[in-house]
Amino acid sequence: MSTSITALNKNNTYRLEIDLLGTMEIQKDCYHGIQTQRAVNNFKLSGKKLTDYPELINALAYVKSACATANLQQKSLDTVKASAIIKAAEYVHTGQFNKSFAIDMIQGGAGTSSNMNINEVLANIGLELLGHEKGQYQYLHPNTDVNMSQSTNDVYPSSVRLAVLLKQASLLTAVEQLVASFTQKSKQFSGILKLARTQLQDAVPMTLGQEFKSFASTLREDIKLIKNTSKLLTEINLGGTAVGTGINTQKGYGSIAIEKLSELTSIKFTEAEDLIEASSDMGAFVIYSATLKRLALKLSKIANDLRLLSMGPRAGLSEISLPARQPGSSIMPGKINPVIPEAVSQCAYQVVGNDMAITMAAEAGQLQLNAMEPLIAVNLLDSQNLLTNAVNMFNFLCISGIEANESRCKELLDNSLGLATALNPYLGYETSTKIAKEALNSGASIITLIKEQNLLTDEQLADILQAEKMTQPSA
Repeated sequence: MSTSITALNKNNTYRLEIDLLGTMEIQKDCYHGIQTQRAVNNFKLSGKKLTDYPELINALAYVKSACATANLQQKSLDTVKASAIIKAAEYVHTGQFNKSFAIDMIQGGAGTSSNMNINEVLANIGLELLGHEKGQYQYLHPNTDVNMSQSTNDVYPSSVRLAVLLKQASLLTAVEQLVASFTQKSKQFSGILKLARTQLQDAVPMTLGQEFKSFASTLREDIKLIKNTSKLLTEINLGGTAVGTGINTQKGYGSIAIEKLSELTSIKFTEAEDLIEASSDMGAFVIYSATLKRLALKLSKIANDLRLLSMGPRAGLSEISLPARQPGSSIMPGKINPVIPEAVSQCAYQVVGNDMAITMAAEAGQLQLNAMEPLIAVNLLDSQNLLTNAVNMFNFLCISGIEANESRCKELLDNSLGLATALNPYLGYETSTKIAKEALNSGASIITLIKEQNLLTDEQLADILQAEKMTQPSA
């Protein structure tokens, strides 16, 4: 081993770094250091790397910059070092160093590997800014300087919360656009009468526009809910360090750091009322994940409704036509499957699974810390990403291209038993029931039977069967 190290050093390919466990060869051009490399070697689990989650990388950099500013203001860190850390964080925000974050998102240590990853990268960028070589930590140290007044146990939870909030914007934008598409379709289909169904049985008349408006309304509710729930994530434990007692900080440090973080991100963060409690409690993540699950379930319900409404094209409801996206069978000619709604539902089921993992991880906290937070982080961010992609796919590849089959809607309504309910106020329940039963047994339409039995005139029927009268309360 020593011969190999000597040879490599002669070729100026590697640098040697030292930690608690000994020395390690680190490629000289690497911005991460020995502790990150140990994590890379140890955790080869999910295939999901920190580099794939730029919001979390940016969040870690924002937190480090805020902490450096607080340390500078309290004169714990000199101007040269603080400026180097802050400038290094700005470089990280450009994305050009994302490949330096190669650790697995699922890791032991409560996020220590992720914290050390950002510490080492910022230190080595800072060293180059100061005119030194990477690894010359006597001039800017990952722990002593970059991690000053901090612990993984306040940095990582604060960064995960920030990452979720940063990623939320794209999800809400996607859902808002989907709501707009459903709203547009509801207006387009507002004059198309159809049959509503309850428990998959004939119910009462409604318009196709009303059905699509309900899709918009239910998703609009979730936009509000996600926005409101996300406020729970703005309460952070930054400044609490290891267990919330604030050891190794000066009085007031946490408030300064949180104020600076709010300034950097334009998100109003507040200090947790009880930093010890906040260091171990994952309740905010559980609630937020539940809102994502609720959105996922609603999307899947809508997707399933569209699959039912479009089933056919000849032997099903076929009240609407979904845009054809690809051939549906390797054996059945002409078959087109509802692949987009099917994919939406599968994404929803994965979000439900993510929520269960988050639930179990949140429960697994012990005493003053929850070591399972990396699993919470990756699943929350994955759920946000999956939902964003699913919503955009649903919107642009399906909803925007839906067409109504108006004649089919009318045919099913006219031949249904649902008209009996609309006629109930005029014929009475007993007569309406009798007519409905006769129609079911004979196959004749309700309208035909009413005319044959002279129960209502053509003028009365025309008045009663107006769309406005059948699909909304009477004046």
